[in-house]
Amino acid sequence: MSNLEAVVTTIIWDIEWMDVSSKTVDGFTEVVLSAGWRCTATDGTYTTSNYGSCSFPQPAEGGQFTPYNQLTETQVLGWCYDNGVDKDANELAVKNQLANLVNPPVVQPPLRSEEHTSELQSH
Repeated sequence: MSNLEAVVTTIIWDIEWMDVSSKTVDGFTEVVLSAGWRCTATDGTYTTSNYGSCSFPQPAEGGQFTPYNQLTETQVLGWCYDNGVDKDANELAVKNQLANLVNPPVVQPPLRSEEHTSELQSH
């Protein structure tokens, strides 16, 4: 069983901010231009995350448009996935990061004191 399989993980996606146009864009107001996202993994003890931002194309005149006050986090995350954010790769990355926190692949044990090392060499 790999470290990844041994860790029970909860994945949480969040939109942390959105940049919104202060001007009218092709007849639309409050057009979301970009958003900051975060993918978090936790096992209840350890937590790790990846974050980034994503830009969105402007809505086409006469196309679908959701007013800002009706947007859902799920909808904006969908835009992120549709515009280059790799959901599966980010989830795998935070799961791996979490597994490495739980079971570190590299550790730094304390150095032996010079006195102890000298004793070992004299025997």
